[in-house]
Amino acid sequence: MHYIRSTIERYKKASDNTNTHSVQEINAAYYQQESAKLRQQIQTIQNSNRHLMGDSLSALSVKELKQVENRLEKAISRIRSKNHELLLAEIENLQKREIELDNESVYLRTKQKWRGFNSTTIKMVSGTEMTAIEVLASRNYFAHSIMTTGSGSGAGHGCSYSDPDKKIHLG
Repeated sequence: MHYIRSTIERYKKASDNTNTHSVQEINAAYYQQESAKLRQQIQTIQNSNRHLMGDSLSALSVKELKQVENRLEKAISRIRSKNHELLLAEIENLQKREIELDNESVYLRTKQKWRGFNSTTIKMVSGTEMTAIEVLASRNYFAHSIMTTGSGSGAGHGCSYSDPDKKIHLG
């Protein structure tokens, strides 16, 4: 019985090593193939880029040159389209900004006019009031109104002055 068990164990060990080895070999072969495919793709892309940049064109046939030319024309068309799109967006933004600045300018001008109007009005009122006071004082208006009887400011208060030329000095 011991012989049988030892034989079975040796068989399992041998078969496990074979299976493990074969899986490792299969994996290695697969990754080698993938690596070769990727190297080929890299080489193809590098050649394509060289052709698009105008290098290594002497080895190309007329048909291949035409294909490169078509690819370049499509690329230029996409670039111009994108550039046009970006320029239109920039123009639109600048037009909006122009409207905003125009509105702000109108607002500031209006605000400035109102400030000027208000300060001029205040100056005019102040100047007008001062001029009126000077005119009235020069005519002895205050003295006259106090001294007049009847409809004057002293009427009904028991103040009756008969001399309209009498001056009252204040101060």
